[in-house]
Amino acid sequence: MAEYTKKWLSVEEQLQKLESSGVSIPNRDTGIQLLRAVGYYRLTGYLYPFRKSETYIDDSGHMRVNILGTYRAGTSIDDAVALIDFDRSLRMLVLEGIERIEISLRMQIGYTLGRESPFAHLDPCQFVSSFTGPRTDPDTGAPEPSRHEALIIRTHDRQSGSDESFVAHFRRKYDGQMPIWALTEIMEFGHLSRMYAGLKNSLATEIAATYGAPSKRIMSSWIASLNYVRNVSAHHARLFNRKLVSAPKRPGKGQVPLLDHLKDEESSKQVFGLYNVLAVMAYLLQSIDPECGWVGRVVGLLETFPESDVLTSACLGVPTEWSTLELWQS
Repeated sequence: MAEYTKKWLSVEEQLQKLESSGVSIPNRDTGIQLLRAVGYYRLTGYLYPFRKSETYIDDSGHMRVNILGTYRAGTSIDDAVALIDFDRSLRMLVLEGIERIEISLRMQIGYTLGRESPFAHLDPCQFVSSFTGPRTDPDTGAPEPSRHEALIIRTHDRQSGSDESFVAHFRRKYDGQMPIWALTEIMEFGHLSRMYAGLKNSLATEIAATYGAPSKRIMSSWIASLNYVRNVSAHHARLFNRKLVSAPKRPGKGQVPLLDHLKDEESSKQVFGLYNVLAVMAYLLQSIDPECGWVGRVVGLLETFPESDVLTSACLGVPTEWSTLELWQS
């Protein structure tokens, strides 16, 4: 393993390094101010698409692309500024949409599961066997809590650490016993995602149907993908041009007509690009709050994408003439 030997650089030296790599710095004071505001690694992350590249044939005969450490002619630090500003607005809009979906999902899970029993979340019979069954540590073979037991432990931790007045009320009057319709109010999105994935099929399918999702499998992948994008956005990480580690499953043709176009292309960007999540969010919000205006604001924002000879909105995975599709006409 190689030893890291690169030395610390002052902000002025960082700016000089960018310039020597081919990045135009129209105003040095502004460049230094930007580096102090966002840092070298964040800045170069937004400049990454502007790097030079070269193709080569590997030992297996496959063509590969090698990204170089220098930048294409005409690259300016202003390109990064425009992308940083766009990405910030994109994250805020995504977080707003996910907030609406998460709050609705809290209600639906609490409402549907609570109909079975106020404490149905503690009942293994409400979940699939793979969620409640025993597990072992893959390395040691030692027994581990089931996924259901692990989730209950996490929700108890949330209760113990919560300073919400209604949680204190249940703690004081009912020895911490909270019905599922109250407990969902303090559950993290990741907890909701795991609970939904573990529900028995009849309950999960009923919840999926309220959002127009064709199956538990599809809805579960949508929730997991939204949770991933939420975490990226909430931690202020770069969202644009990101390959989704957890991409939402695309319904089969005819299952969700408004999302049929997601199956039209098979390129990596169009399967794992951010557009898939934006389309799913637009679809879900039609059943949650169709008058919130989120869809129109997404269209308006993406139309301001700072395009160049090197980078276009296609980096988000958007299909041709996407904004004319019925999904985006609300």
